[in-house]
Amino acid sequence: MRLRIAHSTTYRYEPPATGVIQILRMTPCSHDGQYVAEWQIDVSTDSRLDVHRDAFGNVTHVLTFGPLADLTIHVEGLIETHDTGGVLKGTDEQFPPSFFLRSTPLTEVNPAMAAFARELRSESENDVLGFLHALMMQINEHMTFDEDPTNSGTSAVEAFGLKRGVCQDYAHIFIACARSGGVPARFVSGHFYRADGMVHQQAGHAWAEAFVPDLGWVGFDPANAICTTDAHARIAIGLDYLGAAPVRGTRYGGGMETLTVAVKVDQVGRPGQSQSQSQS
Repeated sequence: MRLRIAHSTTYRYEPPATGVIQILRMTPCSHDGQYVAEWQIDVSTDSRLDVHRDAFGNVTHVLTFGPLADLTIHVEGLIETHDTGGVLKGTDEQFPPSFFLRSTPLTEVNPAMAAFARELRSESENDVLGFLHALMMQINEHMTFDEDPTNSGTSAVEAFGLKRGVCQDYAHIFIACARSGGVPARFVSGHFYRADGMVHQQAGHAWAEAFVPDLGWVGFDPANAICTTDAHARIAIGLDYLGAAPVRGTRYGGGMETLTVAVKVDQVGRPGQSQSQSQS
């Protein structure tokens, strides 16, 4: 599948901020099943882009500038994907799988979640893959997709109690429960081409990867109740959302901050594409 992806993030500061530092994790890498054919970053303000790879191997850009009243960061490119049955191969792994058993404030479990995971783990016994599939399906049934009650700082415990949230919350719950069951798991940020053809989206997508013996890392998307497919474009990983957030930073001075995000994920050459583009 050839996916054309565009992701814009706009900040407005009133009054203007005296200084802003932003860390971008918006650039994908190629691996088995994913080839980055084109990719570019544009920033609305003159700024130096310092590029490096973080501890997880993510391509990271650091922006420092100011003063300014508004800032738009736009990334766009073409990614060619192939379905690998959810199995991830060809990545440059910086840590052993056991590192991803480490809990964070966003991926802790409470007694209810621990019991939830323990019951599923006991049913699957030594079948790690079976446990993870069951966990994904149970989380999808337990949760209702709702953008209102949660935010980027909502923990897995909070979202599990609310039984509502967005893809980030589904992923955090999956990661927390998998780790509770003794399975290494990590957060993935990226993009998803929707089967219903809705190309304009309000945000990027998020899912999880868990380590399965004899298979390696496998992608699980509990928000959609599927393992990752060629509809998923993988951008960054972390122990939780904070380690893989597309844009994360701080500002000095200024007053109210307004954030606007626009995402478009389309399949190149899909039937009816030219007609839908002319209407958009």
